[in-house]
Amino acid sequence: MRFFSDNAAPVHPAVFAAMAAADQVDTAYDGDALSRGLDARFSELFGREVTALWIPTGTAANALALAALCPPYGGILCHRDSHIQNDECGAPEFYTHGAKLILAEGAGAKLTPDSVRAAADAIANDVHRVQPHALSITNATEYGCVYTPAEVAALGALARERGWRFHMDGARFANAVATLGCTPAELTCDAGVDVLSFGFVKNGGLSAEALIFFDDSLADATRRRRKRAGHLLSKGRYLAAQIHAMLDGDLWLETARAANGHAQTLAAAAASRLIAPVEANELFLRMAPEETARLRAQGFDFYDWAAGEIRLVTHWASPADEVQALARAIAAL
Repeated sequence: MRFFSDNAAPVHPAVFAAMAAADQVDTAYDGDALSRGLDARFSELFGREVTALWIPTGTAANALALAALCPPYGGILCHRDSHIQNDECGAPEFYTHGAKLILAEGAGAKLTPDSVRAAADAIANDVHRVQPHALSITNATEYGCVYTPAEVAALGALARERGWRFHMDGARFANAVATLGCTPAELTCDAGVDVLSFGFVKNGGLSAEALIFFDDSLADATRRRRKRAGHLLSKGRYLAAQIHAMLDGDLWLETARAANGHAQTLAAAAASRLIAPVEANELFLRMAPEETARLRAQGFDFYDWAAGEIRLVTHWASPADEVQALARAIAAL
């Protein structure tokens, strides 16, 4: 019974069906009708003109986005526990040709204007120090916490004040929107975000994420960087087909709500063990080694996060009976 990662979740049948429907000759790379139709689909979703590029992986999406926002000699402000800092093997630094990640603090892996100012203001404004050029946040965060539109807007205002560009790592963007009940625009472009990495793989997709540019001037160079990085796939229509399928009928929200609902079931059982609020589909629990051993002996698979801490992740297809069984097992510890 696997609660290890939503990266391992099944692909939604509608995604496979869309890929099968796309299995016919069309123009190669991103010149096919499905790829060319992504701008219109996302422009409708966000209520404004945007440019959308499919990207095969979340790591590449984040790194390509940051390369568009920060020069090689610049710095990118992010949380100390962010994915781009801890889990992408130096990809942001590699794709930006050397930009530095500048680490800031915040509960639940969330940045605040004060924590960002503290990190930025500690850097002397001279030629010897890397200067911030971009701000990157993760929504939902690495501790499963969600930035509200007001919180994003406060960071967006600070970025504009300082002349920085603003990126959102939205690997679990769907889960954040499902929790908040806001529009995608309220959480991004309306709040000052320049580029969104819109995740689909964790939420029912197979191999496609989307980069959404709210400033079209950033998109063309990213097309070239995508090719140079080896991520311009010959048969891009299969990636575009996945994204269209997830957007159809707001499937991306339906699957996110299912994942979030399963997480709430576990949260109710975990009670005082919770390290952070459960606002998306991840849970972080305090648990002794002998307790984790008991859960594993019952067939539950999960991640040891830190000493005395575990991480549980639900997904759109988590079997309800397995979720209930884990909830009972946690409550019985």
